[in-house]
Amino acid sequence: MDTQLLSFEFEVVTVNKTGDIIKRDRQTTLYYVEELTPEISLEMIAIPGETFLMGTCQNEAGFLGSQIPRHWVTVKPFWITKYPITQAQWQVVSTFPQVNLSLNPYPSNFLGENRPVEQISWHEAKEFCARLSQFSQRCYYLPSEAQWEYACRGTLSSPFHFGETITTDLANYSGVNWEYNGKLCSQGFYGNGPLGEDRRETTTVGFFQVANHFGLYDLHGNVREWCEDVWHPNYVGAPTNAIPWITGGDETKRIVRGGSWNGSPHKCRSAYRGKFDPNASLYDIGFRVVYY
Repeated sequence: MDTQLLSFEFEVVTVNKTGDIIKRDRQTTLYYVEELTPEISLEMIAIPGETFLMGTCQNEAGFLGSQIPRHWVTVKPFWITKYPITQAQWQVVSTFPQVNLSLNPYPSNFLGENRPVEQISWHEAKEFCARLSQFSQRCYYLPSEAQWEYACRGTLSSPFHFGETITTDLANYSGVNWEYNGKLCSQGFYGNGPLGEDRRETTTVGFFQVANHFGLYDLHGNVREWCEDVWHPNYVGAPTNAIPWITGGDETKRIVRGGSWNGSPHKCRSAYRGKFDPNASLYDIGFRVVYY
């Protein structure tokens, strides 16, 4: 890569089982800037290559059968956006020459230049990648599901990159219990962690000012994020080299990861997998892009 590499410092926190912060670290990593305009750019964070254990074990709270079997995946180095794509970034790229689809420059329900763009279909996210690639002369993609999970975990095997639980002081999700006809339908706490806020909207990217060990923000909550892969009900036969899994499976559904402001903490786990119609959009689904 002939692009200038820069470094930045970020804070990583670790919580105990009850959600108390027990450790704070300052770390550094490399990134490059993909300039869209003189004022708006993408920060692409370096993710090192490694072999990691994808999926989860059956004793992890929130476990579902779609998250097994655990399997080793070898990931080559790649670059990924520090944050989910913002509305400002989307607006710029939507003005670039069309490749396949037209794009609405203002699709989001919760307006704000530095909030994540949402109400984006998978096909529209792919068009963003195509326009960005044509503009930059670099090939940008949606992350594979394996790349996304590896980037989210940030070298850790715990349910969250914060540790064994999560709090709404660190991420934007629904931190309250939801009941219907006297029955608990959704828990706002995870494990021994606390209840918290239910903001009912997105927050600006980086709002909580804490990253994972790779220097990435907003991986747990805020908006769910599209991945390249089609939906498979489990990991039987999954690739072990982190390429998108686009053979077999249900082509009417694509993978979403990371949980959102509208979901429980269980759905924010690093291992949690969701699926959604690629033609549809929702006000808690966005995306980020990778280069490799």
